[in-house]
Amino acid sequence: MPFDRSIKIAPSILSADFADFGREIQAIEAEGADWVHIDVMDGHFVPNITFGPPAVAAFRRHVKTVMDVHVMIAPVDPFIDAFAKAGTDILTAHVEAGPHIHRTLQAIRGAGMKAGVALNPGTPAQSVAHLLDLTDLVCVMTVNPGFGGQKFIDMSAKVRELRAMIGDRPVHIEIDGGMDPTTAPLMAAAGADVLVAGSAVFRGGSVENPAPYGENIRAIRAAAERAR
Repeated sequence: MPFDRSIKIAPSILSADFADFGREIQAIEAEGADWVHIDVMDGHFVPNITFGPPAVAAFRRHVKTVMDVHVMIAPVDPFIDAFAKAGTDILTAHVEAGPHIHRTLQAIRGAGMKAGVALNPGTPAQSVAHLLDLTDLVCVMTVNPGFGGQKFIDMSAKVRELRAMIGDRPVHIEIDGGMDPTTAPLMAAAGADVLVAGSAVFRGGSVENPAPYGENIRAIRAAAERAR
């Protein structure tokens, strides 16, 4: 998975048709998705329950691009090997999810995956200052984690701070929450390069009519690229 800072759109399948995930994944990739984003929630760290490693393994059969798995669970470490075996390319854990995030990132890389670290809206950028050499991606939450479709929280200042901290390191800045053609430019201008979008991608389309997925992806990408 070569590193570059071009804008990447990562649709979250949390907004897809739960009864037809395979075809939904195939549809968004055919319509221009760069990555496929999977939100794992445990009903403990966040107030919702979604997928586990068996579901991620089932999704893997359909994902031809990058499978970007964001675990909103605590603890994380006991499940790292299971997500690796499920075929995860990037596994992102929350800095708030446990006392030893440094060890968690080491374990993620040790299992053969790229390591991501996520920050809730109330968590400062400085919390990852000493983790960047162990990290391939920093995910900035622009909603409080747990549910799709929430209102965007502007984290431009945090993203700019992270971009300065990262410097020349090959570390992506991912934005998760409320991304659409209006909000994406704010984050791209601040230094983000991976944009997770759920309802803004899937709105208006279906597996029988996937063209709106492509229109939505292109609109978000174009808006973000113009802002850089």
